[in-house]
Formats: sequence, structure tokens, C-alpha cells
Amino acid sequence: MTLFATSINDVSSDYTYLDYAASAPLLPEAAAAMAPFLSCEGDNPNAWANPNSLHRSGRAAFAALENARHVLAEAIGAKRPQEVIFCSGATEADNLAIEGIARAALEKRRLRGKVPRIPHIIVSAIEHDAVLAPAKALEAQGFRVTRLAPDSQGFIYARKLEEALDEDTVLVSVQMVNSEIGSVQPVKELAACAHEAGALFHTDATQALGKMPFLAEELGIDAASFSSHKIGGPKGVGALYLRAQTPCLPTLYGGGQESGLRSGTQNVAGACGFAAAAQYAQMAGEDEANRLRHLRDYLYAELDGIDVWEPTVDVEPESRDFAPHIVHGLLRRIESETAVLRLDGLGFAVSGGSACSSRSLEPSHVLRAMGIPTNKARGALRISLGRLTTKDDLIRFVRALATAKDWRN
Repeated sequence: MTLFATSINDVSSDYTYLDYAASAPLLPEAAAAMAPFLSCEGDNPNAWANPNSLHRSGRAAFAALENARHVLAEAIGAKRPQEVIFCSGATEADNLAIEGIARAALEKRRLRGKVPRIPHIIVSAIEHDAVLAPAKALEAQGFRVTRLAPDSQGFIYARKLEEALDEDTVLVSVQMVNSEIGSVQPVKELAACAHEAGALFHTDATQALGKMPFLAEELGIDAASFSSHKIGGPKGVGALYLRAQTPCLPTLYGGGQESGLRSGTQNVAGACGFAAAAQYAQMAGEDEANRLRHLRDYLYAELDGIDVWEPTVDVEPESRDFAPHIVHGLLRRIESETAVLRLDGLGFAVSGGSACSSRSLEPSHVLRAMGIPTNKARGALRISLGRLTTKDDLIRFVRALATAKDWRN
């Protein structure tokens, strides 16, 4: 038996990938940016060295890492490259933001003699588990946690946040784009609301980067989490934007890399691939977003004619209230797992929701928070689009889903 017996070659050429919200195919530009750091050959045979070493090879790797930091900072609208902290992915970035900022903000208040009665954090009830889990961990440590429920369309509004804020609130975290239904939150308003109450504000921007304009300084946020592989970069690398002077304590301890906030030898190849993918997304800009939005609207319109399909949210044509790349619906009397496997057999890769919880038999916490009954939530189906998606792909997908009425037997 050979190592890695299952390969990408097992996927046929006529297989259509429609699960970009889970992971995007690696961009050629990202692969090219990574190549010098994955080999001992080429123009810089020592580029694979540890970027924290003082010798010539280490300095070359460090220079590449810092260049990647500059590129990513520009892509997300950060004021300073040092505001970009490289991590292993958005999950680590979310954990660092929630636990690190909350504990540091509490400590800062204590030093000023303004100790909260019970430190309070606020998150939306439809966050990714990478936010909800560390919030729950803080709750076990004595923090008070408020989980804001969305409206029926998946939105969190400033007035609801205002009602939850109090003088003990140290941190608010609301994602910019929901990874399942695609609702886009009014992050700028929410951040201003949090700041007015003296709290810091973090957003998980994993599904926003590369799909819509994202300028950290203009949004007025204190922190944001990003993932490389959602935009065509490599897996295993992400970043936390941390605005200068924002208090944060590390969650990993060791050599003190990444300004003392994320110990561990940095993934130079991954950072370079991530930066290249972010730069590509920045150049594609609004043209690509408009193309995806057009495909999204076309797909929603075509699926409306399928009797087993019911859209989860009301997405008006050309709407910017929802992400341009996500289509979500509920299948009547057909469970997500059945639909995903049937469509896989027909040559289409889709999902029932977030890939991180795809093997769970429980209905999505996002749909439950929106008030969707459990029996309906079990039929969730997410189709997500990307740079290789064409209208022909969607025409064939609609034809495939039209056979769903026969899947109940």
C-alpha cells in the first residue's frame, strides 16, 4: 500500500465543486509564492530556514515573512504591518481574540481600579464554534456571557447590542458574514456601539475577506480573524488583525514569536501563500464580487422552481445584505446528509452547513437561533460559489437537484 493512496486524481474531471465556503482551491499564485520555501532548490536554497534564526538563511526567511505581513496588512486595510499576527488558522485567531482580549481588557481595568462586578462578554448566537467555544470556556472561568439571537433573516442590529451592553462589558464579538446563510452584519455600527459603552470589538471576517471590501481602519474594529484557505491560500495558516494598543494576552506560550502573542516557529511558506491569495482577491475586487452576486441571484431564481426546495432567507436580487457567494435552503423531508451524498454521487460537492460540524447529526445552531424548527433545519443545504464557478455549473446543478423528489424512497 502506498502512502496517500487516496489522491486528488480520484475526483473526476467532470466533478463540480460548489463548497467554497468550506475551502477554496489553491490559487496558482499562492502555490508559486510558497514554492521557494518548500524546496532546497532554486534561487534561494536556504529559504526554508527558521525565520527567528540570526544567520543569513534565517534572515532571508524572516524577510519573506515580513513581506507577507506587509502585503496582508495592506489587503485588510490595517494601519501597520505589526497589527497582523500570523496564526495556524481562523480558529486559533478567534480563540486568541476572545480569550486573549477579554482577559487582557479585564486586567487593564483592574490596574485602573475599575474592576467589573462580573466581567461580561457578548457574542452573537450564530457565531462559528471557534468563537462560541472560547466564550463558553470564559463562562466556566467566571465571565458572564450574553449570546445575542438574530432575527429571522440572520441579522444582529445595533439596537439589540445596545440593550445587552453594560458597564461590565469588556468585549463584543460579532462575525461579519455568517458562513451558513451569508447574512452580512453591520459591523461598523456594532463596533461604534461597543466602543461607546467602553467595550472592545472583534469580528470573525473569515467569509468576508475576498468577497467584499474589508478595511479594518474604516470599520473601526479592534480585532478581526482571517483564514487563508477560504480565499485560495494554503490550509494551516490564518491571521488575527489586532489594532495597535489593543490589550491582548497570549494563549500559547513559548518563544514569544509574533510580538509575544503567538509562540511557535512561523509557517513562512503558508504566510507567503496567504499573502499572495489576499493580494489576488484585492485585485479581483468588486468585479469578482459582482460576478458571484449575479450567479447567486441566478441560482436562487432557478431553485425557486424546485418543489422540495425552500430558501432559508429572503435574498433580493443584487442584495449586499447577504454575501455574494453563499446560497442556502431547506429541503422538505430530505435530510442534509442524504442530499449531500446524493449530489456527490451526481458529481457535485456541496454541504449541509459549516464544514467544521458537518459530521454532527444535530441541526445547525445557526438555524435553531433563527427560530427554524428542528425538523426543517435537518434539511439544510448550502451551495457556495467561487472563482471557478460558471453558470453552466449551476445549470447542471439545478437539473441534478430537480431529481431530489425521488430521494425520499
